[in-house]
Amino acid sequence: METKQLRRLPVGIQTFSNIIEDNMLYIDKTEYVWNMIHLSKYIFLSRPRRFGKSLLVSTLQAYFEGRKDLFKGLFIETVEKEWTEYPVLRFDMSLGKHMEKEQLERYLLYILGENERRFGISSDSKDPNVRLKNLIASAYEKTGKKVVILIDEYDAPLLDVVHEEKTLPVLRNVMRNFYSPLKASDPYLQFVFLTGITKFSQLSIFSELNNLKNISMRPDYAGVCGITKEEMLTQMSEYIDDFAEAQEITREEAIGGLKQQYDGYHFTWPSPDVFNPFSLLNAFQDHDYTNYWFGSGTPTYLIEMLRKFNVVPSKIGGSSVLASAFDAPTENMKDITPLLYQSGYITIKDYNKTTKLYTLDIPNTEIRVGLMDSLLPNYVHEYCVEGGTTIGYMYLALLNEDLDEMFRLLQAYLLTVPYCDNANSEGHYQQLLYVIFSLFGRYVEVEVHTPTGRVDIVMKTAKALYLFELKLNMSAQAAINQINLKDYSSKFALAGLPIVKVGINFDPERRTIGDWKVES
Repeated sequence: METKQLRRLPVGIQTFSNIIEDNMLYIDKTEYVWNMIHLSKYIFLSRPRRFGKSLLVSTLQAYFEGRKDLFKGLFIETVEKEWTEYPVLRFDMSLGKHMEKEQLERYLLYILGENERRFGISSDSKDPNVRLKNLIASAYEKTGKKVVILIDEYDAPLLDVVHEEKTLPVLRNVMRNFYSPLKASDPYLQFVFLTGITKFSQLSIFSELNNLKNISMRPDYAGVCGITKEEMLTQMSEYIDDFAEAQEITREEAIGGLKQQYDGYHFTWPSPDVFNPFSLLNAFQDHDYTNYWFGSGTPTYLIEMLRKFNVVPSKIGGSSVLASAFDAPTENMKDITPLLYQSGYITIKDYNKTTKLYTLDIPNTEIRVGLMDSLLPNYVHEYCVEGGTTIGYMYLALLNEDLDEMFRLLQAYLLTVPYCDNANSEGHYQQLLYVIFSLFGRYVEVEVHTPTGRVDIVMKTAKALYLFELKLNMSAQAAINQINLKDYSSKFALAGLPIVKVGINFDPERRTIGDWKVES
């Protein structure tokens, strides 16, 4: 039987014209483009990295440049009749990272120069804001058309210094100065679109651009970036079948696995299920489940901020908050929630209209495992490579339902880890086990309430529900006795899985497991 040739997947390709001209797969987002340009003159969109923001900017650029040929067969071709060509100024701030003040100013002059050359405009001013104002006015005069401005990753120069109290205000002033001509240039502007990851307050960056429409949490733009489940099932249906065949599983199993690994994003409520596009495209290309998005680079600022706010792993997600607690400026954060949400490490899982509370949690297995892997060094220092190997063998033991082997491995490994200041607290070991069990890709929760008390850790696998009680410098039997005395098992009687009770005693002097006991 002849195998049907699938169109090439645009993995890492962010240029709309390249995707169309090379006949690669394009998920049609042009209805969103049409709606955006008729919604407001100034629009801002926040989405996590590698979520398709740059491709959206490139699509807007092609549309405003009047490149009708690129949109054949797409939604916008059915509604646009005029195809007016406008002068488009595009500024990519993603390369403006890790820069001091003078470097950043030189970079701004460089990208201004690139746009000036496209329109045959010359300027010798050393002030980026003066150059931008002159560029807008000159492009308008030369073409006789109003100017379109597209700013991609507007916040990139600020992200890596968001935790630095001295550097952030300096670079923020540079960027505020650069963007300052936008308001005064309003008569010359047709459309302005800005993307970013975080939401810096308008007062600090766009000092006078108070008519900027933020569509980040609007339900009608919930699927503007990323790939919705419906889009995957329809426009990528053949890739699902191809993936399932390579994995030697059914189509339904493939959809379920991809959903667990890469789905789960919601940027408003109600919202369609949104898949991480970077990971999904890579998975289809490689026929594999891998942590593509997280593996493409964990931002150093995220780990620094987690440390700054003393965030324990089990407290990431699982909270109910008002929108003001996460859809908020990041430069004056009182906790880590806005940064985690806007960076894509937690997402909306539910919303209560009565209380106006949003439930936030980790989106999917890829993010949970990636986060825990990044946090593991906080518990095992530089021994995280050996830790990863040990955790792999521990997971294999769990799959074989051999908890004795699993804890022997952990006991031996912890003996190799240097002294940790918190190793004499039960909470330290609780969080360590939470990280390890999360790395297994299993459902895990700490401090689970029952009518008679709280279970230290609950872990669910396909075969059993494990109840863990931890003790410090006591005995594993004492931990089992507490599970039995408080009848923790009764809360989970309807779970439909065998319940396994596990008591673990940690020895603070040896900084490892003292003994453990397992009861089915």
